[in-house]
Amino acid sequence: MAVPSTRAEFKEYCLRSLGKPVIEINVDDDQVDDRIDQALRFYYDYHFDGSEKVYYKHEITANTIANSYIDMPENIIGVVQLFPIGSTVTNSGDIFNIRYQIALNDLYTLTNVSLIPYYMTMEHLALVQELLVGRTPIRYNRHRNKLHLDMDMSKLVIGEYLIVEAYEVVDPATYTDVWADRWLQHYTAQLIKRQWGSNLTKFEGLQLPGGVTFNGTKIYDDADTEIKRLEDEMINQYSIPPMDLIG
Repeated sequence: MAVPSTRAEFKEYCLRSLGKPVIEINVDDDQVDDRIDQALRFYYDYHFDGSEKVYYKHEITANTIANSYIDMPENIIGVVQLFPIGSTVTNSGDIFNIRYQIALNDLYTLTNVSLIPYYMTMEHLALVQELLVGRTPIRYNRHRNKLHLDMDMSKLVIGEYLIVEAYEVVDPATYTDVWADRWLQHYTAQLIKRQWGSNLTKFEGLQLPGGVTFNGTKIYDDADTEIKRLEDEMINQYSIPPMDLIG
C-alpha cells in the first residue's frame, strides 16, 4: 500500500488500520477530520519535525510605527527574539568596527596567533552589548498573531527591515512527507478509535441479532491507554528540550 501523501489518503490509511472495510468504523467523516486536526495540533506543539526555525523579514512602514506591533503569519507558533535594531557595540559599519580593528592589528597571520584572546574579547563585548544596550523587549501570542515591540518606535526607519527569529509549523499541505510520519499515523488512528468507542457507548449493552452486543467502553479504554502512551513517547523521545519561546 502506498504511503499517504494527501489528507484524504491519510484519513483512509488511519481508518484501514482500525479495520475498514472489513469492520464498520462507526465514526462520522467530520469526526475523523476533527481528530486529524487534533493530532496535527499536538504534533506541531511537541514533535521536533512539527515546526522549524525561520527568520521572518518585515519591512517597516508607517503603520508599524503607529501600531507598535508586527502582524505575523498564521503559521508562526512562537517567537524567540528580534534581531538588534541599528548599530551595536561590535558593529559600527566602518573601519572603526571592533572586529575589523582586531583582525587588522592582531590576526594578520593565523599561523602564530592564538584565537583564544579574540574569542574572550568578543564574549566580553557581547556582555557589554547585553548590559548597556540590551535586547528589544517583545510580546507575542500565537492566537492574536501580533508581535508587540516595547520600544521607542521613533528609532525605526521606514523602508528598513526587522528580522524576527521564530518557529513556524510544517504545513502538510505543502510538505506532504508529514502524512508519512509513523507516530502521527498511529496517534491519529488511536484518536479515531477513541471517538469510535465514545460513539458506541451510547448503545452499550444493546444486543444485535446473533447475540452480539456493543462494547464501546472496551474500545474507548484501549484507545485511551494507547493515546497516553503515545503522548508520553512524544514528550520523552520526540520533543526538543524546553527553551525560551514567546507565543
